[in-house]
Amino acid sequence: MGTVRYLEIADALRRAILSGEHPVGSQLPSESDLAARWSASRGTVRQAVATLATEGLIGSRQGARRIVLRHERRHSFGELNSFAQWAEGVGHEAAGRFLSRTRRPATAEEAERLAVAPGAEILAVLRLRLLDGEPTMIERTAYPGWVAAAVEALPEDCRSIMDRLADDSGVVAHYGEHLIDALPAGSEDARLLAIRRGSPLLRQRHVSATATGRPIEWSDDRYRAGSVTFSVSNSAVATPLERRAGDG
Repeated sequence: MGTVRYLEIADALRRAILSGEHPVGSQLPSESDLAARWSASRGTVRQAVATLATEGLIGSRQGARRIVLRHERRHSFGELNSFAQWAEGVGHEAAGRFLSRTRRPATAEEAERLAVAPGAEILAVLRLRLLDGEPTMIERTAYPGWVAAAVEALPEDCRSIMDRLADDSGVVAHYGEHLIDALPAGSEDARLLAIRRGSPLLRQRHVSATATGRPIEWSDDRYRAGSVTFSVSNSAVATPLERRAGDG
């Protein structure tokens, strides 16, 4: 199954904005015009436009044509975009490498987050992510049995697990919850990220779920200090949490 239609439309609109086809301060075409252009329903177009609004590229007012606000792209967690989508959207090269894929019983926390029975078999994945060739983040992700085989079948250098699950299996994340804290690097994290043991790491734990609320993954992502920054942008209608490239 191909990528969800509204994401395709959002990507095309995003490219048009970033290229300057729609200058800052200009109005996007109406939902009717966009729907006709892409032979899509207005509801699908509305989802695509809402995606750009969560990025801050366009205004978020309802009932009026959207205004282009800026040309640089930030990552709002409301988008549920992958690490690779975020990195490439802000001009960086993303890569990834599976280090291990192991089936084992779920821990109590994994069982709760993935809505499976305690001790149920899950797929535990350890993955190294790189930004412009530099080790940037360690992913420790648990997948429930219903998606385990699809993840096991992916190539070792898979760019984005969630993108491939959407394209190959029609498994698309619609909801997410994020927990952010900091912790010192243990021996394994320090070795993989080429930093000293005890160095600070920014940790993002998150669960992703389908449109029906079925959990797809529970992940513990640990970023090398200085590699990314999370920020919150406030408005009258939303408070999106964003991830940006760091200064380090």
